[in-house]
This record gives sequence, structure tokens and C-alpha cells, in this order.
Amino acid sequence: MPTGRAAGGRLRAARSALAVCAVHAGSAALHLVVLTLMIPPGGAGVRDRLLAWDARHFVDIAADGYPTGFTYTPEGELTGNELAFFPLYPLLARGLAFLTGLDTGTAAIVVAHLALLAALFAVHALLGRLYGERAALAGIVLLAGAQPMALTFLMGYSEALFLALAAGALLALHRRAWLTAGVLSLLCGLTRPVALAVALAVAVAAGQHLLRHRRVEARPVAAVLLACAGTPAYLAWVGARLGRMDAWFLIQRAGWGTGWDHGAAFWRFLGEALARQDGWVPVSTAVLVLVVLGGTVAAWGRGAWPPLLVYGTVVVVLAVGQSNYYHSKLRLLLPAVVFLVPAARALAGARTRTAVAVSAGAVLFGCWYGAYMLTTWPYAI
Repeated sequence: MPTGRAAGGRLRAARSALAVCAVHAGSAALHLVVLTLMIPPGGAGVRDRLLAWDARHFVDIAADGYPTGFTYTPEGELTGNELAFFPLYPLLARGLAFLTGLDTGTAAIVVAHLALLAALFAVHALLGRLYGERAALAGIVLLAGAQPMALTFLMGYSEALFLALAAGALLALHRRAWLTAGVLSLLCGLTRPVALAVALAVAVAAGQHLLRHRRVEARPVAAVLLACAGTPAYLAWVGARLGRMDAWFLIQRAGWGTGWDHGAAFWRFLGEALARQDGWVPVSTAVLVLVVLGGTVAAWGRGAWPPLLVYGTVVVVLAVGQSNYYHSKLRLLLPAVVFLVPAARALAGARTRTAVAVSAGAVLFGCWYGAYMLTTWPYAI
């Protein structure tokens, strides 16, 4: 009967929501407990760790806005500044601080936590539509807990917000909610430059739809145009503010050594790490990035949904193909999702006891690895 089906649908939705909230709460608690246990006596506390490195730039933007020009060292050399960081995340932190009276640092952490919860809901819904409930649950456990730098989702960084918007856009694409997908993609473009991956996914979904129906429709076209607007708008704003249109790229390269080099720096690091390095971080980073690349290739082999494939693969390619700090690669790969799909589907098909044991081991490793990078590794993540 319709009433029975509706009640069953509501019950399934309630169970799914409860599962997502449990994964969020459990993974966040475990990350923070492990981080707390690994902080050396007399070291900076948990809050300071969550606001380390790039988080300081976001908090400065939330508190004081953007600088009005280039920044130079005492020797007169160009260096990086806050204009390298996209505006949506610090603006949300600033808005939350204004509404609640929280300081901007605490507000930035709260925004990240809320964004991660939204991201888990969106990813769970998308994977559930594509592969079923068990694969969706396994996927978000791997996403929030087992990824080696998943702790970053709880820090004052923009990865959680970007993933929430990107996953929401992909979910909207799967539901053919074109304008919603376009708006969320535009917001991605105001959050991180890797939003190119979302724009390409929107273009693929729109192209498939238009070819299938053999006519031009306004909403898919509008979605593509919106998806392509966010990042260029911010880059143009920075260029106008500083008086030259390549200003953002100059700041990125000067401050963080970031530039497109077709992966030359990464492959050079990979060879050195596997052949000559004996440090845990370079060797583990090399191995784990190779695992990500293998998972991405496996996802293509199993015929995943094309927009998700394109989105995730472009995130991976952009992370590997740029010259930046090798110890930031695993953080930059966090929002890709697609390389987790083969493992999530395998866990969904395994016996429950096996799936729980494997997932628990992977989550413990992920929590330890992130805490290690924040408490023992002396360089930026």
C-alpha cells in the first residue's frame, strides 16, 4: 500500500541519517582522541593543532580580510600571502563568528565539522544511488576515518567544505537538478581551485544528457556556465586588486612553489623516495599515493558513473601533476572519493565480520597517521 511504502521509505531514510551521523561522530571522536594521546607533554593543545599551518591564513582572512597588495620578504623577494586562499570558507567562518560570538578560530573549526557532516550525507546518498546502502556506508567510513590525512577534515582547512559542495553537486547531477548542481559547482569554484574537476563533471553530465535527448536544453547549459564561473571570478578579483591578471599564480608559486609541471616533481620524488629515502613520511607518502592511483585506475575498470569518474580523476591528476610539497599530496587527494569506490564495493560484498575488521584496522591507521603528521612531522601538511 502507498502508506506502507511511504512509512518504509521514511524508516530507511531515518536509518541512513542515523548511520551517517554515527560515522561522523565516531570518526571525529576517534581522530581527536588519538590526536590528544599523541601530543607530547607541554606541546600545543588540540585546538592549536587544528588551527596549524594553512588554517592560520584562513583565520586571518576571517578576522581581518585580504591584504591589499603583494607581500615581500625583508630582502625584497615576493612571498605568499592570504590572497592565495579562496574566500568562501573564511567568509563562512567570519559569518558564524559574527552570529555566535565565537572567535574566528573556533568558528573555522565548527564550519569544518559541519561541512564534513554535510559531505558525508551527500557522499552517502550518491554512493547509495550508485552502488547500494552497504557500499555507501563503507565508503563514508573510509572517507572520514581511513584516509591517511582525514584529520584535515576537522581542521581549519577548506577540504571539508569543498567536498560537501562537490558531492552535493554530483548528487544533484545524478538527480538531474541542473541549476542546483550549477550553483553548488560555482560555490566550489569560490572554495578551492580544484573546482575545475567539478566543472568538468558537470560538463560531462550535461553533455551526456543533451546527446541522449538530441536537443539543447537551457538548464544543463546554464549548469555548465555556472560551474565554470566561480574560480575565474576570484582570480579576476585578485588580479584587479593587485593590478595584474596573473597575480594569484605569482603568489602561489612564490609562497608554496605550486605550479603545473605535468607531474615531473612528483615522479622525481617518487623515484627518490622508493630508491633512496629511509624516512617514514616520504616512503609512506609515496606508497599511499601509488595506492590512490591504483584505486583510481580500478574505479575506471569497474565502470563507475562517468561524472564521478571525471571529477575524482581530475582531482587526483591535479594533485599529482603540480609541483608542491610532497607531504601535502595526501591532503590534496582527500576530496577525490573515486579511488575509495573499489574498496567500498569490495567491503560491501564481504562478510559483515570481515568488513568490520578491515574497516576498523583501516580507520585506526588513518587516525594514527593524521595525528602523527600533526604532532611529530615538523613541516606543513
